[in-house]
Amino acid sequence: MSHAPKARVALLVETARAFGREFLRGVARYSREHGPWSFHISPGDYEQVVPKMQQWGGDGIIARIPNSRVASEILKAGLPTIAIGLTDEQLAGDSPLHNLSEVSSDSREVTRLAVDHLLHRRFRRLAYVGSNDRGWSSRRETAFRECVALHGIDPIVYPGPTRPRDMVWEREQKRLAEWIRKLPTPIGVFACDDDRGREVLEACALAGFNVPEEIAVVGVDNDEVFCDLSDPPLSSVSLNIETAGYRAAELLDGLMSGRVREPRSLTVEALGVVARRSSEVVAVEDEDISAALQIIHRDQGRGVSVDSIVEELAVSRRSLEKRFRAVLGRSILEEIQLARLDHSKRLLLDSSYPISRVARLAGFGSVGYFIQFFQRRVGKTPGKYRADLSP
Repeated sequence: MSHAPKARVALLVETARAFGREFLRGVARYSREHGPWSFHISPGDYEQVVPKMQQWGGDGIIARIPNSRVASEILKAGLPTIAIGLTDEQLAGDSPLHNLSEVSSDSREVTRLAVDHLLHRRFRRLAYVGSNDRGWSSRRETAFRECVALHGIDPIVYPGPTRPRDMVWEREQKRLAEWIRKLPTPIGVFACDDDRGREVLEACALAGFNVPEEIAVVGVDNDEVFCDLSDPPLSSVSLNIETAGYRAAELLDGLMSGRVREPRSLTVEALGVVARRSSEVVAVEDEDISAALQIIHRDQGRGVSVDSIVEELAVSRRSLEKRFRAVLGRSILEEIQLARLDHSKRLLLDSSYPISRVARLAGFGSVGYFIQFFQRRVGKTPGKYRADLSP
């Protein structure tokens, strides 16, 4: 009995960070379900070793394309290719890479989540720190400028170095620290990714600023190990990366088989901000309100009630409720429910728990009320939300 030959796919994707590892996990899952495929893998960071495609006899490529050398080798191979995160220059109509299928993050939604997270913590001064050598970073900067302007806030943007030799962290650290020293505080800083977020934390320490009391920091990608090892642990926008990898493999399969004939674009959905110590603070002058918010978000709304907060703070319930609504525009109970909602979203996407268990773990007393509340706030049921963001 003859078997169809395995598809041979080159994976030129960095594995040093969570994005690459999660993306490849999605590719592997698709291969197990619909292959199996044979992979050429080049572990490492962005500088990948491109295989000699004609000798290797590959059928398809999934690749980060960091420079013209890699681009030239991939184009020379003439194979169906999925590119990850092309720069604006690579996407331009006169670029030969323009015709490749591409996977990219939703810059507007990533930015909105980060900005909303900082605004929710009452920061009214916001800054962006990007990387001049990353196309997606410039798109996030544009989205940041537009987003904060909608809230009537003047954007503050770090003017990073443009010469490659000045981008080396040992050189740039002092420059970034000097820029941070001039920032008005308290201020929330959105970093283009977790790498940049860690560098901002280091520069804050060098500049003598306390995080998060004076400067709150949020990155992107939610590399859990990397974020937890930062000092302090780094808050980060979580992306649905594994699903993006699965869908990229599905698209490549279609391109290799001829079922798909035109290039397509795929979007990595942004899921929400995973809050850690780097932004676990509320920039409000009322100490009681600040303390109440800390209690709510420390426990993600679970096991917390208005009564328990009032008891822990030893304050008048009527006074706290009145001040809370005056400052935040919502009640203490609404804040608790929103914290539970954020936790439920992560449970829906990070586990296969039934809806009833998600409701219980997120702190909702009734599954019926949970479904009703979720649909009212999110616009869809918990089951539909999970289905839409899962392969």
